[in-house]
Amino acid sequence: MTVPIEWRELLKRQRKIVLPKIRQTDMWLSFGLAFVGGYGDAASFVLAKTFTGHVTGNLVLGAIAVAAHDWRATLGHLSAIVTFLIGILLSTLIVRPLKAWPSWPLLRAIMGIEVILIVAASLAFASGVASRVEIFVILVSLALGLQNGAFRHVSGISVHTTYLTGMITSLISTEAEKYASEVIPPPVRAPDLKIGLLCRIWIAFVCGAGIGAVMVFHFRGFGILGAAVLLLTLILYTAKGSTPVLTA
Repeated sequence: MTVPIEWRELLKRQRKIVLPKIRQTDMWLSFGLAFVGGYGDAASFVLAKTFTGHVTGNLVLGAIAVAAHDWRATLGHLSAIVTFLIGILLSTLIVRPLKAWPSWPLLRAIMGIEVILIVAASLAFASGVASRVEIFVILVSLALGLQNGAFRHVSGISVHTTYLTGMITSLISTEAEKYASEVIPPPVRAPDLKIGLLCRIWIAFVCGAGIGAVMVFHFRGFGILGAAVLLLTLILYTAKGSTPVLTA
């Protein structure tokens, strides 16, 4: 089918407007943080049978634990939920008053706190204290909660780097709406950067989960230090950036 000239001109204009909006540094940061999110979540589930990067899974596990009268497991799942939400609240309260300022230093500071929390979690798990698993869950949940609250947008696109449900729902609904619309014929639709970004974040998260699981299976509590190493790499990488990444 021959594409009308006016549609081709519209597509060219859309490409010129949309394509430059996402900086390479912003994209790689979102991929790296998604990898860390998947890594930490998988590592925590392998070591403590608890998710540390989102709430839904722990609500289900907590309900199962209640039904089984396993009160210690119930407390563990609830502590992960509460700590994760506290992390989101703290990072949001820190970021929001400063959202008009360049946020690279702030993001690096939060990633630095994540590194400290993850290292402390690894050491706690490797120690012989009776509550080492609970301490591990609380520290990693707090780290991922801080990350989720501080990094929520990439060039106006809402993203999550510690869980996928919301992004997958958004991805499917966006695609369905796009192809159901008759405003622009399918052969000449402008490239959808949101779709591409969310797909890559999804892939990074899944890869991080797989590698995180492998690392803790082999190295137990010390395996989660791989997430800390990647965070340190991201801190150094973003140190080169000069354009702020606004999170709200």
